[in-house]
Amino acid sequence: MIPAKAFRASLAIGFVLLALVSGCGRLVYKPNGQQPLAAAQQQQMQLLAQQSQEYQTRAQSLDKDNQELESLLAQSRQKVQLLTDEIEATRGQLRDTTDQLLALRTDNSDLRNKTTSLLASAQQRAGAEIRANNSMLKNLAIADIPGATVRQDGDVVRVEIAGDQLFMPGSPYLKDGGQQLILSVATELSSKFPEQMIGIEGHTDDSPTHSQQFPSNHHLSSAQAIAAYNLLVQQRIFAAAQLFVVGHGANHPLVSNATDSGKARNRRLELVVYPERVASR
Repeated sequence: MIPAKAFRASLAIGFVLLALVSGCGRLVYKPNGQQPLAAAQQQQMQLLAQQSQEYQTRAQSLDKDNQELESLLAQSRQKVQLLTDEIEATRGQLRDTTDQLLALRTDNSDLRNKTTSLLASAQQRAGAEIRANNSMLKNLAIADIPGATVRQDGDVVRVEIAGDQLFMPGSPYLKDGGQQLILSVATELSSKFPEQMIGIEGHTDDSPTHSQQFPSNHHLSSAQAIAAYNLLVQQRIFAAAQLFVVGHGANHPLVSNATDSGKARNRRLELVVYPERVASR
């Protein structure tokens, strides 16, 4: 039988061993006064766990910020691409507009040169003037055509047709009856002046245009004159070499544009008989 004193000693040793194994018992302080080893390890583990949690929180925050930055970067790239496309489209429109302006300038320059040449040739040509008492003017029956007015203008004969009877408002498109009116006047001119140069001259009032296709009255009057030119050539009333086209815009009003009736009078198409004859071929 184990003595009580030895039993108590064995029991104490067992408790100590159990405490060492489980890690939950109290250890005896070291002689130098430091904390028990298990408590220090536990505190260090707590500090490490706290630092790890902080690092994870910061990592999550940085990951969220990174995602937001990537989203902003993607949006910025998309905006840059849209702006690049718009700039390229604008450049294309500017190129097209520049080409159109250059073409119009070239056409206007050619028309001015041709008109100047015709006028100079007419002045040099002796005995080719058309006078008011000339038999050709007397025999001209265009005065009997409703909507047409004939008048002498120096060396030329002008046959005036009201633009409102020919074209849709503010456009070069012929109205119903406008085509036949031009053909009637041109047929009479062709029979009386088969060899004379014929000018097709467009005139407008001073009202501003409201069309991208015809941004000025010069563009509109030129387009109206060209429409008449195309009709006469297609119908073989005159040869293309016998005609030339001029767009005067609002530069040569017959009356004041201060009234609606005055504006209507100034909107007109004129077929002009010049002294010069078509060069023989």
